[in-house]
Amino acid sequence: MTNNKWNMAGLTSAEAKRLQEQYGKNELTPQKMESFFKKVFHIICEPMFLLLIVAAIIYFILGEPRDGTIMLVFVVGIISIDVIQEWKTDKTLHALKDLSAPHVTVIRDGGEQTIASVDLVPGDLMTICEGVKIPADGMIVKCNDLCVDESSLTGEAEGVWKLCADESSFLCEAEGIWKLSTDQTDSSEDYWRRDYCYAGTLVTQGTATICVDKIGAATEYGKIGANVAAAPNEDTPLQKQTRSLVKLCAGIAAVLFALVALFTWFNIPDHAFHDRLIESILSGITLAMAMIPEEFPVILTVFLSMGAWRLAKKQSLVRKLPSVETLGAISVLCVDKTGTITMNQMTVQDVWAMDGNDYALCETMGLGCETDAYDPMEKAMLSHCSNLGITGEHLFSGELVSEYAFTNELKMMGHIWRRNGELIIAAKGSPERILTICNLSNKERETVDNKIMEMSMEGLRVIAVAAANPQSEAEIPAEITGCSLIFCGLIGLADPPRESVKADIAVCSKAGIRVVMITGDNGITASSIAKKINMPNSDHIITGDMLNEMSDEELRDKVKDVSIFSRVVPEHKMRIVKAFKENGEIVAMTGDGVNDAPAMKYADIGIAMGKRGSEVSREAAGLILMDDNFTTIVETVKDGRRIYDNIRKAVGYVFTIHIPIAFASLLAPMLGIDPAALLLMPLHVVLMELLIDPTCSIVLERQPAEMDIMTRKPRDPKEKMLTPALLFKSVLQGLIIFAVSFGTYYTLLDGNEANAPTARAMGLTIIMLSNLFLVQVNSSDHDFAIQSIKRLVKDKVMWAAIFGTVAMLGIILYSPLNTFLKLAPLAPAMLFTAIGIAVFAVFWYEAVKLIKRCKKVM
Repeated sequence: MTNNKWNMAGLTSAEAKRLQEQYGKNELTPQKMESFFKKVFHIICEPMFLLLIVAAIIYFILGEPRDGTIMLVFVVGIISIDVIQEWKTDKTLHALKDLSAPHVTVIRDGGEQTIASVDLVPGDLMTICEGVKIPADGMIVKCNDLCVDESSLTGEAEGVWKLCADESSFLCEAEGIWKLSTDQTDSSEDYWRRDYCYAGTLVTQGTATICVDKIGAATEYGKIGANVAAAPNEDTPLQKQTRSLVKLCAGIAAVLFALVALFTWFNIPDHAFHDRLIESILSGITLAMAMIPEEFPVILTVFLSMGAWRLAKKQSLVRKLPSVETLGAISVLCVDKTGTITMNQMTVQDVWAMDGNDYALCETMGLGCETDAYDPMEKAMLSHCSNLGITGEHLFSGELVSEYAFTNELKMMGHIWRRNGELIIAAKGSPERILTICNLSNKERETVDNKIMEMSMEGLRVIAVAAANPQSEAEIPAEITGCSLIFCGLIGLADPPRESVKADIAVCSKAGIRVVMITGDNGITASSIAKKINMPNSDHIITGDMLNEMSDEELRDKVKDVSIFSRVVPEHKMRIVKAFKENGEIVAMTGDGVNDAPAMKYADIGIAMGKRGSEVSREAAGLILMDDNFTTIVETVKDGRRIYDNIRKAVGYVFTIHIPIAFASLLAPMLGIDPAALLLMPLHVVLMELLIDPTCSIVLERQPAEMDIMTRKPRDPKEKMLTPALLFKSVLQGLIIFAVSFGTYYTLLDGNEANAPTARAMGLTIIMLSNLFLVQVNSSDHDFAIQSIKRLVKDKVMWAAIFGTVAMLGIILYSPLNTFLKLAPLAPAMLFTAIGIAVFAVFWYEAVKLIKRCKKVM
């Protein structure tokens, strides 16, 4: 029922804008942006940058302002790279936050609009339905079977059935806008009103139109929940792992700093005390700078946030960044049949009337539907009625006396109508439940069962319809289970599988991911759909009733080879997910309704449907599918594996490239090389950082998925990011680069300090070119570098990195800057020799890949 005094055209855009200026945003606490200077200060406080600044200050103290200035210019350059990268990351995360922000449908300017919940203003008319978390307090203008779970406010678990606001109360008109009157004060007897909805509560059933009264901190939820927004953000396990790794490296760097400073001190006894002290500190700082892999936190933040942004462009919205990491480890994918595997385009395909009167059966079916249908099956049924000439005006022209609400436990519903002076009970639901309240002989029951089996075998979803004609309202039972109905017939609805699902199931099987169908539908229907898409174990079915009889131990054993769970309720979904997890599986659970939210929350990663999903399911999820497509899930898993692969590649790369820098800084003082003739000085380490930061955080993040990424088994989630195998490979690659670069430098130096600029230029060139080649070789553990280059041949960023490295090398060797950097230009023969040595230092790993591939084939 609708109150005619409400302005159903809603606010105008101008009124909404003015009201927002007056009342602010619909949020508990305004979001505060971290200032630019605070971000810069946070970056400067990193140990690496503190060391760089100290080194620059020491150059000034040494009386070498030129070197100190160059150092500071480089420091500003590196800090700028990090600031820009963090700005891009923040921009990405804010964009993702805006995409995943709760939205609500409102009536403005006389039509429906979807807006962000934070933009609601008092006076707005918002429409809500099952699964929505109500975003503001307001009066109920119109409702249909509205039941709200208010336990978040009241602590009472039982749902509250809501009513429309009284037509004669609490309305006033001011400045052309319908508002709620504040004359009515809340009484102590009934503080929580049935004609009013509250922010933070959950719609469990029905639909309604609400006139917003209070928003943000003024709501009842806002009054008691203001501290929620201030809750601190905890680091993810991956962040903790990287931070502990950086701290460990920093600790080692501190010890080695002291050792190198000590060695340098004893190596230059002929220097004055002041110079001796400064040179020793500079040598130690060079090594400490080389040892601290400050890129790790940058890698993690950039890769996860940019990965999430790439997924968003592919219709997968990541709500929680750690979910990106979890995606790569999924071993079991629990999916709903309707809308995920199927197209969610329900149509009535078959009608079977017990008495042969299909028209009467369809009319009764229509009377059993909601007048304002929102369920896809009911929409399909009413559409079928319309096709037969049974219009909505004809069906619902009578008086709706009462109704039996649908519940997960009952799996049936009914409406009691008064039409032409007669009462009629029209009920529909699952055949298993409807048949329990129908009077059928054994022979009739057998006929009905056979027909149900026949329709189910065709992959149809079967709905039973029954009716009764009580003589008076006194004869109408209070509960539907108390009815004694006449069985009318069966309705077969079809929702065909998506065309791409068959291929997607095959991809999942190759990737070691089990796809499990969890549905409220009939097991035979689900099995029929499963066979059409070649789902493994499609004939192994467990029903909800069977689940009730099983212990947790039995269920754990059964789920090992069962792919279909039918006629399940929310509690069953929780048990199924729990059983898989207890078997050591990493579980992803898809869902769209309120009943899916607990299981999604319990799963390792919840995947909500963006189009048809409820607000509650989206809140419980780590990932939202914007197109509700199964193919998108498969592509998302693939991208999740790619992102995690690239994080590990970047971590391995950082270790590899830091080893030649660190070992060169450590070994030179031990060999008694004069500080002025060292291969790497702080300036050169800073120069290398200008290459390493963009390479690991930009180039490696863009690496495409390897060709075999979806034929591997899911990774072990307990496996550490830096595995012994990866560490061994990184250390070995780093040592070889160190050996050839330092060996070349040491040979050319030949104990003569005058040779230092040429020897240093040669060694530095080898390291810089090795860095360039390393990205290509390490872009895959399986594919050859040439294959990786082909996949990125059109990528502008990769070419920018290549030309940037070459340009930097040309500038530092062949421009006046070489004097400041204590380098000498290399003759063409020496330059080509350096290129050849760098190729050897890195591309030997291609031979290892070839050997691995040959062994795999054998």
